[in-house]
Parts: sequence; structure tokens; C-alpha cells
Amino acid sequence: MAVISTETASHYLWQQVCDGWPLVDHPGLSVKQERMPPGTAEDRHHHTLSRQFFYVLAGELTMELDGTRHAIGANQGIEVAPGLSHQARNDSPGPVDFLVVSSPSATDDRILENR
Repeated sequence: MAVISTETASHYLWQQVCDGWPLVDHPGLSVKQERMPPGTAEDRHHHTLSRQFFYVLAGELTMELDGTRHAIGANQGIEVAPGLSHQARNDSPGPVDFLVVSSPSATDDRILENR
């Protein structure tokens, strides 16, 4: 076992400008730290098996769940049940840093939606 951070984890880009770091990456559990610049959003989607928990470290994340937007500030989180349509957004003027905990891993369990 080793201590892991954004300095030691591998880095990936998503939506061309958002950053991510897989802190734990196992089939049964994944923990990712992500950063979204202002004005960015992920594609609306759902998971068939994966239950997720989004926890904001800094900034404000807007989470749209089945068409309802929730503002989540630092030290707050929201659970997303399997099958629930959702979209993480940064509608704030500054960056947002957050954790995404998924069980099981959502890597191969992502269904894109058109809305």
C-alpha cells in the first residue's frame, strides 16, 4: 500500500478541459478526484449497476438529477442511485474540485442519454 494523491496518481482529461485522477481503481470500487473549470459539463447519462457519491472538496458543483438541479458546495455531497439520469456541471464562476466514488466501478457502465 502507498499513499496516493493527485501528485502520484495518473492523470486523464475528459471533455477536453476537465482533469481527473483515479485514486482507487478496482472493479468493485473506484474513487476519482476531478476538477471542472467554469462553464463545463459532462454528458448526461446513467449507470445500470453503479451507485455513485459526488463529494465537493472546493467550489460549487451543480448536479442535475432527473432534470432537477442541486447546488453542492464544499464539504457537501450527493448520492446517485443506479438508473438515475444525471449530469455534473460547473455553473459557477470558479473551478470545482470533487471526488466521485463508484461501487461497482462505472468504467464499463455508462449509458449516454439525449436530452
